Amino acid sequence: MNTPPLNYKLLTEFAQAPWELLLDADPNRTLVEEYLSEGFCFLAYAQEELVGEFVVVPLQDAERWEVKNIAVSPAWQGKGIGKELLKKAMKEAAERGGRWLEIGTGNSSLGQLALYQKMGFWLKEVWPDFFTRHYPEPIVENGMLCRDMVRLERAL
Repeated sequence: MNTPPLNYKLLTEFAQAPWELLLDADPNRTLVEEYLSEGFCFLAYAQEELVGEFVVVPLQDAERWEVKNIAVSPAWQGKGIGKELLKKAMKEAAERGGRWLEIGTGNSSLGQLALYQKMGFWLKEVWPDFFTRHYPEPIVENGMLCRDMVRLERAL
């Protein structure tokens, strides 16, 4: 796999948010707007093209952070960019005092679950019916209803 070199920019203008990517990762715009205001959104570029994004948010204490949103543009998927985004998210959280990084995904997000575990995250807990309670439209991935949130964490 030949991952292109990435340049990162911190999103400073809320109006410039890459909504298509953000909503691809999390279709609940209200939740996305909420955590965008609480955290840091980094945009990843290959040359001048936006290829991905992630949002990291501090949790109750500065030692625990969460990746709330992470997405790779469809044309750039399968090129190792998701892995690079996670590495950058870990670095950013650690530089801000983080000692732990959490991430949540759907029970039906098989590719994401595999990637996160390959990146050193381990299963922490499951929040039953999270997606069926917090999202008005059903989410179906890999032929399965996305019902539960699977929570993972790793040390930084």
